[in-house]
Amino acid sequence: MAKLEAYNKALAYSYAPGIFPATECLKNAPERCLRLLLASSSERSEGAASLRAQAETAGVRVEIADRALERISKKENCFAAMVYKKQEGVFAPDAPHIVLVNPSDSGNLGTILRTALGFGLTNIAIIRPAVDSDDPRVTRASMGAAFSLNVRHFDSFDDYRSEYPQRQLFPFMLTGAVPLAEAVRKVRGEFSLVFGNEATGLPDVFADYGVSTLIPHSARIDSLNLAIAAGIGMYAFTLGRA
Repeated sequence: MAKLEAYNKALAYSYAPGIFPATECLKNAPERCLRLLLASSSERSEGAASLRAQAETAGVRVEIADRALERISKKENCFAAMVYKKQEGVFAPDAPHIVLVNPSDSGNLGTILRTALGFGLTNIAIIRPAVDSDDPRVTRASMGAAFSLNVRHFDSFDDYRSEYPQRQLFPFMLTGAVPLAEAVRKVRGEFSLVFGNEATGLPDVFADYGVSTLIPHSARIDSLNLAIAAGIGMYAFTLGRA
């Protein structure tokens, strides 16, 4: 087998570090699983033993790879990592989209992916430039949720709009014209919730793209964390929907 490299964006594969993310990868995307890496100390872990048994049943190669795990996780207590093949998702028809415009923080992105799965929103569009959604830090922060989602990348928001021109857009903005509760009542058919970069938000032009949406909050803060804002928006737009 080829030697595994320290992760970089150019690789055709990535790593799902941690027993739970690795298990989620194997359970929900077994066709993408290439190798399971285990620490020699994992013999003491019931979770690692279960994961190993599942991998062997699925025909996934299992290796003891302490040094590789140290390079991947940057932690001494990582018992396992799944090596998986990168893959662009395919959006399910007629379902809502979450559109993330230039997200830059791996922890935020991982949290948003996990939250989206929790609310049944499985189509995620990421507009470049953006943090690498296959970075092991994102996968770990999402607790493996990405393997149950359809994650697609677009080089620009215009590329996304040209492929989905009929969707109703709800850009979340600090200068949004419509409070969240009222925006929810305006949904008509297929829709997308659009969120901007952690530091800069969405450019002003997004106010012209759809129903510019505001999450009201106290004047004692200037804005909400991106992952928090996305979670609030996703909850509001899925509350009471089938």
